[in-house]
Order: sequence, then structure tokens, then C-alpha cells
Amino acid sequence: MTLSLYSRDGDGRRDRETRSGCSGPGGSTEPRMSERGSSRRRFMRLTAGGAVAGIITAAGMRFVAPRTVQAQSKLSPDAALQELMEGNRRFTTNGATAHEHDLAILRENTIEKQEPFAAVLSCADSRVPVELVFDQSIGHIFVTRIAGNVVTSEIIASLEYGAVVLGTKVIVVMGHSNCGAVNATIQAKGVPGQISALYPHIQPAVDQAGSNLEAASKANAKIQAALLRQASTVIADLVKKSELKVVAAYYDVASGSVALLN
Repeated sequence: MTLSLYSRDGDGRRDRETRSGCSGPGGSTEPRMSERGSSRRRFMRLTAGGAVAGIITAAGMRFVAPRTVQAQSKLSPDAALQELMEGNRRFTTNGATAHEHDLAILRENTIEKQEPFAAVLSCADSRVPVELVFDQSIGHIFVTRIAGNVVTSEIIASLEYGAVVLGTKVIVVMGHSNCGAVNATIQAKGVPGQISALYPHIQPAVDQAGSNLEAASKANAKIQAALLRQASTVIADLVKKSELKVVAAYYDVASGSVALLN
């Protein structure tokens, strides 16, 4: 639509220039370059208008009946996980490349849709910038964040959307070092507001690992990953068909390294 309006403005200016031109010899007016250009522009405007209408129609169809889109690449679950881990290696060796991507082009290409190849359930901790940790850019990772990286109904719904509609191939449930939510659960002290609502989700990991913060954080990531595989029939079915992988991981804030947990 913008292209069409711009072309009409341009035609208007050029048409006025044509009308103010002089006749050729003998009083006959030969076709001027501006007139021929105007005809071509009118043709292009009609063509572009049809294309825009097609885009609008397609957009309307997607709005009425959303359909599954393809992931950014035809990666298998294993290959998607490998891409994340290779990105983390680049991050820890100061060889990150995501900042070199043309962000303007990436934004343009993701306005209408998103096609992430991976999803990450991470803690809300500000020291865990998921896209940076895996050296990925706009549109590559579908990220859900909540203190303690715990699985809730809302988190499950979000990750199901990522897997079924957006086509993510791997879900990484990532705990991290010095996690405040896990530590608060270990301490079990009185806290203001609704912070203690996190405790029941994390308590099974504390019961399993004891008061060791790192051990409890790793146990929590594994428990939440297992819960995600079991509590969601949608995700469980994709995992069973080898179309999706769900893994637990641990991010070390000091080193920047991500380790997969068995």
C-alpha cells in the first residue's frame, strides 16, 4: 500500500511536467520519456496492488485460521540442540557472531511471523540473557522466563504453542548458578508478597539434593524438564515421535558456560 501511494505521488509530479512540455516539430507531440515511464509505473502499480492485496488476504486467512509455520531451518531436534551448544561455545570464547547479523533485515523478516528453531525455559534472573548465552539473534529462540525456571500451566501453554505452532525442535529447561529462587526455597524464610508461591514448585529439588545450592538448582532443572515432558500430552507426543527434544541444562554465571544435565 505504501508503494502504491508513493508511486501515485511520483506520477502526479511527472504528469505535470509532461503537460508543461513543448510540442515536437510540425506541431506533433512525440511520446516523452516521462509518459512512457508513467505507463510502466501504472502497470507496476496495478501489479504491486495485486500483490499487496494477496498479502492482505493471506494475512486475513492466517488470522481466521492460524496454521503451523516451519521452523527457520529443517533442523532435527539433535541438530537444533547442537546449534545452541555451539552458540554457547562461541559466547564463552568471545567469538559471538549474533551481533554481526543485519538486525534491520531480521526485524523486517519477523514482522509477520516468527520461526524459532529452539525454545528455552529460563529463570527470570537478569544475569541469564538467553539469546546472548546461546549467541542467537532476533527470531531464533522462543524464550519463556520465570523465577526458578519452574513449570506452570502458563509456561506449559507457551511452550506448547512454540512447539506445535512455531515448530521449535528442542526445549531447554535451564537452571543457573546462584539462583535466588532456589536459595530462598532452601532457606524457607518468611518473604513479602507472593514470593513464597515459588517454593512448592522448587521444594522437590531441595528434598532431593539438600541444602547444596548448585546441586538443588541442577536437580530443579531436571525435575522441571521431566514434569514438562509428562504434564503436557502435546509435548509428550512430539517427544515420542522424535519431533521434539526436551533437555535440562545448567548455566554457570561466572564462566558463561552451559552444561547439559543427564
